[in-house]
Formats: sequence, structure tokens, C-alpha cells
Amino acid sequence: MYGNVAHNIYAQNNVGIESPAKLIEMLYEGILRFNAQAKKAIKDGDIEKRVYWINRSVAVITELIAVLDMKGGQVAQYLEGLYNYEIQLLNEANLKKDESKIDEVSNVFKGLLEAWRETTNVAK
Repeated sequence: MYGNVAHNIYAQNNVGIESPAKLIEMLYEGILRFNAQAKKAIKDGDIEKRVYWINRSVAVITELIAVLDMKGGQVAQYLEGLYNYEIQLLNEANLKKDESKIDEVSNVFKGLLEAWRETTNVAK
């Protein structure tokens, strides 16, 4: 179900991808956009959109877990645990209509995006 998330995001954005590093950057950015939409849906009381946008974020995070190179050692294991925790927070946010949990997830991914850009030199 989630296997083609990266491809779908690429197709939707119609952006030429220079490298796998750029794709990861786009996935992080997608999570941030989807979380912002989920927060808006919570504020608006729109259950359908809340579920939709949170599910989109979860799908992207699931894709990030799927592409982890577990031979990468402790960093990959750490990211797997972190990503799974972020999914848990999003599920709680969905269940409890809790914007603060979405903010927590967004803050983590903002930090990851910044660090990713610094280490891969894909910053705009």
C-alpha cells in the first residue's frame, strides 16, 4: 500500500530528482506539509481531512523506514525507532485530535530536514 509513496510524491510535484538525497529531502518536506494540513483539519473540525493528512504523513514515514539501510549500524536503528515513535505520536494525535502531538512530530522532522540538508549539501 505504501510502497510507491516516494514515486507518487515525485510524480505529484513533477520535480526532477537529482539524487536519492534530494528524494529524502522531499519526503521530509512532505511530512511537514501534510502535518500542517492535518493541524488545519483539526482546527476546522474536519474529521475526514484530519484522517487523510495524518495517514499521508504516516505513509511517508513508513516509506522512510522501508528504505533504511539497516547495515548502516546504529544510525539506521536509531532512525527506525524514531520514525516508529513519530508514527505513534501521529496516531495519538489522530485519536485525540491533539495538535500538540503533530507539532512535536513536525519539530522532529524540521530538525531532521535541517540536519539532512547540512550533511548532504542538497540545500536550496
